[in-house]
Amino acid sequence: MTHTYTNNLINETSPYLLQHAHNPVDWHAWNPETLKLAKSQNKLLLISVGYAACHWCHVMEHESFEDTLVAQVMNKSFINIKVDREERPDVDQVYMNAIQLMTGHGGWPMNVIALPDGRPIWGGTYFKKEQWISALTQISKLYIKKPEKLYDYADKLEEGIKSMDMVSLNSDAPIFKTEFIEESIKKWSQQFDYKDGGINRAPKFMMPNNYHFLLRFAYQNNDKRLLDYVNLTLKKMAYGGVFDQIGGGFSRYSVDTKWHVPHFEKMLYDNGQLVSLYSDAYLITKNDLYKNIVTKILEYIKRDMTTENGAFYSSLDADSHNSDGNLEEGAFYVWQKEELKSLLKDDFNLFSDYYNINDYGLWEHNNYVLIRKDDDDTIIKKYNITKDQLIEKTNNWSNILLKERDKREKPRLDDKTLTSWNAIMLKGYVDAYRVFGTKDYLDAAQKNATFILNKQLREDGGLYHNYKNGNSNINGYLEDYATTIEAFLALYENTLNETWLISARNLTNYTFDHFFDEKSNMFFFTSNEDDSLVSRNIEYRDNVIPASNSMMAKNLFKLSHYFDNEHFKRTALTMLNNVKPEMKEYPSGYSNWFDLMLNYTSPFYEVAVIGKDASSKISELNKFYIPNKLIAGSTSENNLPLLENRFIPNETFIYVCVNNTCKLPVSNVEDAIKLLTP
Repeated sequence: MTHTYTNNLINETSPYLLQHAHNPVDWHAWNPETLKLAKSQNKLLLISVGYAACHWCHVMEHESFEDTLVAQVMNKSFINIKVDREERPDVDQVYMNAIQLMTGHGGWPMNVIALPDGRPIWGGTYFKKEQWISALTQISKLYIKKPEKLYDYADKLEEGIKSMDMVSLNSDAPIFKTEFIEESIKKWSQQFDYKDGGINRAPKFMMPNNYHFLLRFAYQNNDKRLLDYVNLTLKKMAYGGVFDQIGGGFSRYSVDTKWHVPHFEKMLYDNGQLVSLYSDAYLITKNDLYKNIVTKILEYIKRDMTTENGAFYSSLDADSHNSDGNLEEGAFYVWQKEELKSLLKDDFNLFSDYYNINDYGLWEHNNYVLIRKDDDDTIIKKYNITKDQLIEKTNNWSNILLKERDKREKPRLDDKTLTSWNAIMLKGYVDAYRVFGTKDYLDAAQKNATFILNKQLREDGGLYHNYKNGNSNINGYLEDYATTIEAFLALYENTLNETWLISARNLTNYTFDHFFDEKSNMFFFTSNEDDSLVSRNIEYRDNVIPASNSMMAKNLFKLSHYFDNEHFKRTALTMLNNVKPEMKEYPSGYSNWFDLMLNYTSPFYEVAVIGKDASSKISELNKFYIPNKLIAGSTSENNLPLLENRFIPNETFIYVCVNNTCKLPVSNVEDAIKLLTP
């Protein structure tokens, strides 16, 4: 295909950047050469940040960045930089903080104008074409006539940005009590939606880490009301249109309160975390719905999101072309009644009751998003069929509709690989294997972990952040280390292969060398080897993905037990104490920190299994939900602190310990469970 315009983004690998490579805008990627260009020409920077699955990013591209008049204005007065926020979360974070200071809210696309030195002076999210041209014209005039005004403003804004994501060392004694967590949940619960689950507002995000923590707290503290609320949320999400009932996998969020109509993009990180969450919830409830959700998510990941070398792609777009050839959000996923009647024939009435092809399931333009309301037992009674018959029918419906759907134009795939998101999905596979024992899940996990070790780990011990077409070129961020360490620890606990445990420790040592802040005892998001930005931030608030610092603190807690490492132990404790003053004010933003706090408020068990049958006994142990434990194990002599001098030939013993103080060893799992659940 010949193109009228081609800019510098043609040399990039990010699908999002490549989408803009033929805009008339003279786009550049974020790199030292581009920043030098702005300084040498004394031009303002125009920084536009988005990602491949972002609907409004596509809208603004079509309206403004593909328009030659807009391009003239942009090219004349600015050095224009396109940023894939998933490739460069460090750049995104700095300018998102600036946007939130300037406007009080944020989102994508994010558009910022900065001085040639990179300091922001103006910005916002989506702009219509006329607004955009007007704003750019005014700012470029001001820069020519009164640049000192912009420099003064940049100075003030810079101070604000630098103060946003910094943490002070908390000199108070670290005291963690169950009452503190209970009070925080009580405050948080004022926002709970007890009718449809989730938080009582729209849009609704899944926030898997929130419910993972609440599930654990409710279970460990026998809080039936809270456990019921978590299960209601998990059921409603699973029933909702936010879950792809035909092809598996969750969309990013629901635009309404009943989880019906999603914002249709599917992100790898959501689905990885949701596999872990639904797997643990199944351990507690033995609810077949949860098992089915895990199965269908992993079928989707295997079918649509996995490369030949075991890596995972990043996301699927919300938009695709409909039957009229127009780009439409959700076109790939929605159905019309007549189409369903034609495909399902005699089964249509049962199908339409099961998936609400009625007023409850109607979206817009006569399109239906499949959504469930009744459970299987209700449908079985109503239609006088057996459970096996219903399962057979739902599987048959999925096969028919999946085959038909595959004839449609598929949403665009963001086929770059990110180390952090891969590690999240890797841990999802490990957790699914731990709970369900499906060997294919473990195989997929080990293949992905091997990919990370072989392709993303550098000779100096550091990680790359990205990978595509055999190329990795962005230095890893703290999130890459935190997620990979966590996934490798989970893999060790389920395989007893010490490669993963030693790799986790080595990566941790690397983060102390390159990310650690001696003043606060927290970790910076960027390495000390990266080019400096306006500020070097510490990411510590949990969001749709837990904060890299909360993950690191949990990793250090575990590693301190594995290696009897006092420095790791002390750092984890200090990190949690540092954020404690903020936790009660906004509990949902600290759920992973609260999860760590539970390790201090009730006994945390070290379970050492050593002997020829160690693996089978660990598999048996894993059939019980015991979140306040770690597992170490070996089938032979081993010098790990938890295993040393404990091997006895032809025997297998389970040691249950708290802070290296152990009960008498037992040889069967039932007795070990009694020690773990007193």
